[in-house]
Amino acid sequence: MSLQKVKLNAPAYILIILASIVATGAMRLVSFYFPLFSNFSPLGALSIFGGAYFADKWKAGLLSVMTLFVTDIFINYLYSAKLVLWYSNSALWLYGSLLIMVLIGSMIKKVNVANVALASLTSVAVHWLLTDIEPWLQSSYYAKGLLGYGESLLMAIPFERNMLLADALFGAILFGGYEFIQARANAKRHAAEKLVVQ
Repeated sequence: MSLQKVKLNAPAYILIILASIVATGAMRLVSFYFPLFSNFSPLGALSIFGGAYFADKWKAGLLSVMTLFVTDIFINYLYSAKLVLWYSNSALWLYGSLLIMVLIGSMIKKVNVANVALASLTSVAVHWLLTDIEPWLQSSYYAKGLLGYGESLLMAIPFERNMLLADALFGAILFGGYEFIQARANAKRHAAEKLVVQ
């Protein structure tokens, strides 16, 4: 399916931000109560989707960053019972990985299962490699050489597996849902054009 870029006006963009905060917040709340679902959220798929479809890439990046920032405040409150706006500079690795995911999404020129899956795999790999730098450097659990970094990466596999599964599910919903809606809208428009011609 060929890619049609979306130009968002302010009300539509605000609605999308609110919807992404609610959806991501809900999934992060689930993972708070059920740690088995840690890292299972729509944020990665949302970043890739925004990069692929938003005409203004800065809006896709801001969507991802705003969603993480607001849901972090909520989740940090659950963990600490305090209002924490910024918990650590280690979050910069996560914010950076989201912006790279937007860039990866912007490289999708044709939407199909293979291209979206490749973008998801690449995004999870970027997230994995970047977000495990901080625990490796700051934690006393890991040696400071490449072996320690490798050990940190191994310990993160369950979280990255969840992210990959979430990207698959939410990517299918976002990309598949949008393409389905676009196809229906195009079919209706073509049907209406035929009626006018007759």
